[in-house]
Amino acid sequence: MLAAMSSADLRPTSQATAVSRDRGDACPGALRLHAADDGALARVRVPGGVLSVRQAEALGEAAGRLGDGDVHLTSRGNVQLRGLADGCGAELAAVLDAAGLLPSPGHERVRNIVASPLSGLDGRGLHDVGPWLSDLDAALCGSGPARELSGRFLFALDDGRGDVAGLGADVTLRATGDGGAVLDPGAVRVSAQDAPRAALLAAETFLEAVRESGGGVWRVAELNLPEGELTDRVRRRLDAGGIVRSSLTEVAAAVAPGPSPGVVGDALSAHVPLGRLSARQWRELTGVAGTGLRLTPWRGVVVPAPDQSPRQRAESLARLAAAGLVTDPASPWPRVGACVGRPGCGKSHADVRADAADTVDAAGACPLPLYWSGCERRCGHPHGDRIDVVASEDGGYRLSAVRSGRPTLTAPMTDPDDLAAALAAITS
Repeated sequence: MLAAMSSADLRPTSQATAVSRDRGDACPGALRLHAADDGALARVRVPGGVLSVRQAEALGEAAGRLGDGDVHLTSRGNVQLRGLADGCGAELAAVLDAAGLLPSPGHERVRNIVASPLSGLDGRGLHDVGPWLSDLDAALCGSGPARELSGRFLFALDDGRGDVAGLGADVTLRATGDGGAVLDPGAVRVSAQDAPRAALLAAETFLEAVRESGGGVWRVAELNLPEGELTDRVRRRLDAGGIVRSSLTEVAAAVAPGPSPGVVGDALSAHVPLGRLSARQWRELTGVAGTGLRLTPWRGVVVPAPDQSPRQRAESLARLAAAGLVTDPASPWPRVGACVGRPGCGKSHADVRADAADTVDAAGACPLPLYWSGCERRCGHPHGDRIDVVASEDGGYRLSAVRSGRPTLTAPMTDPDDLAAALAAITS
């Protein structure tokens, strides 16, 4: 039986805490729990967000029996279970293991893979990334060196539409129209068959560079190498591994949004307000899922429904809407996110989820998505342009328009009721 580490003696935190790089990566997992103000926290990696119905039911059971009853989605399409009781680690590990959610205990924190959630379902992608996902996860779990990856290291498998390619992953595969894939880092084209192994070799090349630098580096962007050095190293590693490649002058940069709520191709898409699913909502999702679920990095859920008639899809969507999930593509909710805030996080200065929910209509008129954070750490914030709404220690909030990764304009906000005015000040 697998056993999880107890969280009883851990310092309270709501998320993976920013740590000194000389004491290692403290990113939480399913076998290493973190203590938060609302109880222990487990982060269950779900590669590509893909869950079978059985696995989804197991997560719901664990949340209800061991935690706060809710299933919490992350910005990487993973699941967090919160409010876990001290000493439940071994029981939780047994539930997850029995459901096939822990195929390799030594790799459970490094199985961070996002994938285009509508791949193969709406006819828009250039290549169904499902086989890539299975092959990469298996290769990752079979790699000894990959155990050294940080729990923050991220792979992205994009079917060519540009949705997950824009999430700032460390290693990205992007399908091309000629049946191949672009690999970054490396800026090379490889065959679709070689793509998963090429992605793993790129990650292992990163680890070699980290060891040479003395450690303390968790993400590719943190590597202090001369320009082009990592690209050259990846290319040499591919050549040594017998992977045929062709060089590119640049990597495709077009970015597309995530799935809109509603019926999309052969699937149903529902957004989860602030990423928190109640027990009823989770049951409804598993109830309409025939083959399984796909959790998205935008805190949504895609339900493949290729065998359902238009009428059945409409009925399923109505069930999800009645449970409080967002199924209307015109809803402002997909443009609003928040960290856990108070009372779950001791570092938070405000109940940001409540404030975000109270002001969601005002957010709908903003040209950029909003992300509410209880402190300057901005845990779970999205990649790309946005409005950061950050709680201040002395009360109120400060808004920043973030473009190309940098704050451009800022404005104070004393009360959440003043959100519309504060947004106008930095977006007009």
